[in-house]
Amino acid sequence: MDLQSIEKDKLKELYDTIEQTTQNFLGYPVSKDFDYSELIPFLKFPINNLGDPFGESTYRVDSRAMEREVVNFFASLFRAKAEDSWGYVTNGGSEGNLYGLYVARELYPKAIVYFSESTHYSIQKNITLLNTDHIIVKSQKNGEIDYNDLKEAIGYNRHRPVVVVANIGTTMTEAKDNTKVIKTLLEEMAIEKHYIHADAALAGGFAPFITPRPVFDFEDGIDSISVSGHKFIGSPMPSGVVIVKKHNRDRIARRIAYIGSSDATITGSRNGHSPLFLWYAIKKLGIEGFKKRTAHSLAVAAYTEKRLNEIGVNAWRNENALTIVFPAPHNDIISKWQLATEKGQSHIICMPNVTFEQIDSFIADMELVLCELVLCELV
Repeated sequence: MDLQSIEKDKLKELYDTIEQTTQNFLGYPVSKDFDYSELIPFLKFPINNLGDPFGESTYRVDSRAMEREVVNFFASLFRAKAEDSWGYVTNGGSEGNLYGLYVARELYPKAIVYFSESTHYSIQKNITLLNTDHIIVKSQKNGEIDYNDLKEAIGYNRHRPVVVVANIGTTMTEAKDNTKVIKTLLEEMAIEKHYIHADAALAGGFAPFITPRPVFDFEDGIDSISVSGHKFIGSPMPSGVVIVKKHNRDRIARRIAYIGSSDATITGSRNGHSPLFLWYAIKKLGIEGFKKRTAHSLAVAAYTEKRLNEIGVNAWRNENALTIVFPAPHNDIISKWQLATEKGQSHIICMPNVTFEQIDSFIADMELVLCELVLCELV
């Protein structure tokens, strides 16, 4: 049965709205420079990667082969040991964070989870779901965790196992916590039972291609990491990847007779299209493509910071960040450019799709508003 004309009109209206709003957004880390038209034929299949991507299932309408390649790609990128790494494609960074914390809780049920006040809200939500004790520690001015406050907080509870969530790109300032410093701190305090999860939802896609390389991966002391797929890479639907140490994952895996596979994932039934999109993007880009996207984004970010300061806006960014922070502008600017705003501060995130021309257009709007404010003051 075909749609009636009224339903077709609604679809057309939705399409036009989305097409228009997609043109001007600078405040959220979503890449839109993708073309997955070759994969459209796969949308007619009920692709479901239920269970373990590294196992087989009696349900074989899946993209497990591609998912394994995606997981192995990111495991290598994050310098995990090949023989001791496992992961799967998630619905996004929040699920990846939940999984890392879930593994940590199963390993250390009496642990306290520590994270900074700049941490993404998904951590607080996931800790509530897992019913885990936690302590929020201070952040430095740039958004990075305050290591002294972390040490002091742990010191009060040194009889308890420690789980630390390290931010590899905070939501508002893209600050990156140094996992080697955290690891050293725990070892110096003789905290034997500890676990470090890296929330790299924002920066995980490009951090390995920055020079100097941020300190954030498995060689730098972490036990698990979550990264988003729809941010730096770009995808029509939210997605992500979580990587953990395989020997830790084996502690929680369960054999499920119904699907003919083991399952240690969160959702069981999992979107089989997302791994296909990520696999396609990785194969088309290659390592050189990731490097070029990173270089372009960094160049646009530097240009944006410079232009804002030239017109009198006090803009700044962390070292090698794609995020530029500045005082919240007029509401018309926030609305038009869809700027994320918190505590009087807004930011622009220069994902690979952001162009110098877009920034020039944004700066022109900012200059116009600033001129109008000056004229109003003169009157």
